[in-house]
Amino acid sequence: MQHKPEPDKIKTMRFRDKVSALKYGPLKAISLSTLQINLGYVCNMSCSHCHVEAGPLRTESMGSETAEIVLDVLGRNRMQILDITGGAPELNPNFVFLVREGKKLGSHVIIRSNLTVLADPRYEYLFELFNNHDLEITGSLPCYTEGNVDSMRGKGAFTKSIYALKRLNAIGYGTGNAERRLNLVYNPGGAFLPSSQALLERDYKKVLLEGHGISFDRLFTFANMAIGRFSKILEQTGKEEQYHDLLKCSFNADALSGLMCRYMVSVGWDGRLYDCDFNQVLDIPLDDSCPQHIRTFERNALSCRAIAVGDHCFACTAGQGFT
Repeated sequence: MQHKPEPDKIKTMRFRDKVSALKYGPLKAISLSTLQINLGYVCNMSCSHCHVEAGPLRTESMGSETAEIVLDVLGRNRMQILDITGGAPELNPNFVFLVREGKKLGSHVIIRSNLTVLADPRYEYLFELFNNHDLEITGSLPCYTEGNVDSMRGKGAFTKSIYALKRLNAIGYGTGNAERRLNLVYNPGGAFLPSSQALLERDYKKVLLEGHGISFDRLFTFANMAIGRFSKILEQTGKEEQYHDLLKCSFNADALSGLMCRYMVSVGWDGRLYDCDFNQVLDIPLDDSCPQHIRTFERNALSCRAIAVGDHCFACTAGQGFT
């Protein structure tokens, strides 16, 4: 159910107050099933909507010592899911190690890929890695047309993504095998919200199958977070206030129960802990009562923690939400 405020109340609306008014009190974690690790901001692309402002010139990257601690925490706490993101996580020297060892520990491993990196001949070995392990791959493809994708991600991005998807299909990803899920992610190309996820998924599947012979399992549609590069675009185009108002007006209380932050902890490239990848970028730490670094990870304290929120959280509850 969406709660739309009166226009004169939009400007002063705060996310924390909105949640409290719904008798939730502070937003709290429900459980802890997922350890999401950001391997750093190094990337082969510089996408216009990237909230971490990743790119080829970034140097932040998770080291081997932190990666070892992550795996120790994963094993000791029997975490069900290891969710690996970046930047382009495949560029981190510890990527293969984390995938292999995460699987050995019995975790379901999710890879969040920009897809284009898989078209680089230097990373051809990744297809063998993916073929030897049953993973879940969530690839970013912000549209199903070449023009829109290239305008957001750079010339040639669409062609490289199509190549990667075909290769993934060839080794059993996105073909209905529950052990080898292939998801795609849609992001709007401007200051507007995604349309119906179900309808967009139908369109994506039709266009990609008929035009390229590609299949995938599920499409996720997410509103752009007004931080990082997208925030700068909003400022440059004079749409910052308009977009923030849109997110607030589109608040969906039903999205609160499924927010990712309520089931996971985010580990930064340097080992610091956060409620989510967005709080990591904004340097919003966990509640003071919680461990602040992967070295001092304590599952019980993190499983029922109060979540640090800000007005950027409206993007996660706008429309269908960010789950």
